[in-house]
Amino acid sequence: MPNAADRKAHTILVVDDETSQRELLEMVLSEEGYSVEMASNGEEAVKKVSDRFYNLVVMDLKMPGMGGLQALKEIKQISPTVQVLIITAYASVDSAVDAMRSGALSYLTKPVDLEELKIQVEKTMEFSDLVAENVALRAQVEGSFQASEIIGESPKLFEIFEALKMVAPTDATVLILGESGTGKELIADAIHLNSPRAKGPLVKVNCAALPETLLESELFGHEKGSFTGATSRREGRFKLADGGSLFLDEIAEMSLLLQAKLLRVIQTKTFERVGGTESIKVDVRMIVATNRDLDVEVQEGRFREDLYYRLNVIPVTLPALRERREDIPLLADYFLKKISERNSKNIRGFSPKVVDLLMRSRWKGNIRELENVVERALIMARGEYIQPEDLPANIQDQESMESIGVTPGRPLSEVEKEAITQTLRLTGGNRTEAAKLLGISRRTLQYKLKEYGITARDEH
Repeated sequence: MPNAADRKAHTILVVDDETSQRELLEMVLSEEGYSVEMASNGEEAVKKVSDRFYNLVVMDLKMPGMGGLQALKEIKQISPTVQVLIITAYASVDSAVDAMRSGALSYLTKPVDLEELKIQVEKTMEFSDLVAENVALRAQVEGSFQASEIIGESPKLFEIFEALKMVAPTDATVLILGESGTGKELIADAIHLNSPRAKGPLVKVNCAALPETLLESELFGHEKGSFTGATSRREGRFKLADGGSLFLDEIAEMSLLLQAKLLRVIQTKTFERVGGTESIKVDVRMIVATNRDLDVEVQEGRFREDLYYRLNVIPVTLPALRERREDIPLLADYFLKKISERNSKNIRGFSPKVVDLLMRSRWKGNIRELENVVERALIMARGEYIQPEDLPANIQDQESMESIGVTPGRPLSEVEKEAITQTLRLTGGNRTEAAKLLGISRRTLQYKLKEYGITARDEH
């Protein structure tokens, strides 16, 4: 909880055309220890925000002249990091959704519950501080760690960045875990680029792309005449990676026989070409990846336990895209710009409905699927902004489904948890309003939050 000094450092702009309401809010927030300024309309609020920084803008939605929604959009263009709390007498879901799609963090309904206002402001200030910390951390990470292709600002991604900053400068073997399409190859690139071996080669092998006989030759090379078609000696990927890094993707697809040979190379740093007897010594850093659960693979006898322990020195687990939904708009914008340049097509962005559909999708194919969807939408787009009809049918079909993503066979507890989380996000963490929308008491909601481990961060 912020102390008095912290609150004094937070400046709030109260915007309302009703003098009595404006002065009431100013008095309550000032008594809480915040520095408060006032504006009587949207135009004045926009001018004040352009003149100085505010941590929070508390603004009425319905005002003569420039309304709160238009003022919100202009304020966000001027100061993207400022948090906005909307107050409205029109407690419809549509107005709240429109405001939050335009950048509002939360909303309250009139007549304003002053205790609820204090709670919301305190939560918003905590969130504002968290955003500032994330921005600072991102700048710190980018200043010392090169990973320009890894897009996102979610807490889970920052945890990975912090781990990579510790791991990359070492020579330790890294095991990258995660579902297909989560960006494991990009992590391997970042580890190599930020290591002392950055000037050496980064050689990549997809173990699932080759049959066992060809994979063995690909890794270790072969002597002339060692098998049909071996018309000359060939160097393997281990030799090519000498002095650098070797990235073995889909390591769990490797046969047990090859796993034994790989274990020997890791232990002795030597190997022989297929059909050869010469012992070749190499200096290679190993980076491996898989989308499988190696504990299960070991238990079922498909993966050598001793190799697993050798590889599992530094595990890095990548979250699925559905576990870092706050990064979806950033990734979609990144892909849109990259693909637009490649196709020489000028698309300015996504319609709000498209962003909503992208945020709600399950993304079984993760980041790779998102990139493919953006490319398809860009090709099909007829206007300056991508519309729902430009998206694949499976993404569009969510429009007729519950936004909580009810699918056959999905556990009811998971559905209930997501329904509660999304409703809290819709209300900006207003638990009283969320309980009303869910049709349960506030006490029941509190019990459910504890049962499912839903935290204050989840509510935003």
